[in-house]
Amino acid sequence: MVRKFHPSFDQMDELSQTGTPYFFLVDFLMENVEVFTEEELDKSGLLIDFQKFKKTNEPLGKPLDISFQSFPQSEESYRKGFDLVQKNLKAGNSYLTNYTCKTEVKTNLTLNEIFYLSQSKYKVLYPDRFVFFSPETFVEITDNKIFTHPMKGTIDAGTESAVEVLKGDVKEKAEHYTVVDLLRNDLSMVADDVKLDEFQRIDFIKTHNKNLYAMSSEISGVLKPDFQGKIGSIMKKLLPAGSVLGAPKEKTLEIVLEAENYARGFYTGVCGWFDGKNLDSCVMIRFIEKENGKLYFKSGGGITHLSKAETEYQEMKNKIYVPIY
Repeated sequence: MVRKFHPSFDQMDELSQTGTPYFFLVDFLMENVEVFTEEELDKSGLLIDFQKFKKTNEPLGKPLDISFQSFPQSEESYRKGFDLVQKNLKAGNSYLTNYTCKTEVKTNLTLNEIFYLSQSKYKVLYPDRFVFFSPETFVEITDNKIFTHPMKGTIDAGTESAVEVLKGDVKEKAEHYTVVDLLRNDLSMVADDVKLDEFQRIDFIKTHNKNLYAMSSEISGVLKPDFQGKIGSIMKKLLPAGSVLGAPKEKTLEIVLEAENYARGFYTGVCGWFDGKNLDSCVMIRFIEKENGKLYFKSGGGITHLSKAETEYQEMKNKIYVPIY
């Protein structure tokens, strides 16, 4: 099947080849791609807070009391999609499927306040549409060297011997190994000398509700000559992001679209800032979207044949939080 790509990917190549800085957003299905030069960004109203790039206004003061409630679907409802995923895993159609859900949340905070008050590696506010506070890098490019940091596997930090339990959990290890292998293969499509630099690093994530440990690795390579200075072409090759889809990608995407009863939209897509030379980008997770006056939090996790529905259901709920403290 020949894939038709959004024309904005070509625009991204043109801008990166001329060294023109820009910000971009790509949705999960690669159907909506938005590109903003610095001048366009000023007019867009987008607020961005990356480690290497910020476009924000004056920060807001923190309210005395923060209310944040979630209304997850029942475990019985969750199991319908989970069982469909498991059926496909056991049939050999996929060996890792990232299954996600949409949960209504209620808060006394606006999207704008959530953006300013959250603490995270990557934050973006798309006015009156969505806000996210993502801990997960997608790819970084510096001097034609490309890095990716798959994040897969989380645990409540309050669990006794949490780090040892996370690193020793058979299911979590299998999930992490699979994503690392998938992204190593993905990177090999655009880079040479691909290698695993760091494996199973544990990151601490603080939230308003409970603290989490997350497991990450680092993979790097040197961009092939055909992809140097072509950010759009790199994205076309690497997307959708394997850490939030699964493997193999094409069949797993079919499973995800059947199992999930909502459209992900920009959730689990990617966005990034190209500064004229180098790129920093992230996976759009930890995501709150405004829809018909209500707020919805989108969250989920990787499912393998070893997964248990009750554990995955709890992980999906654990990820519904705002990192405000």
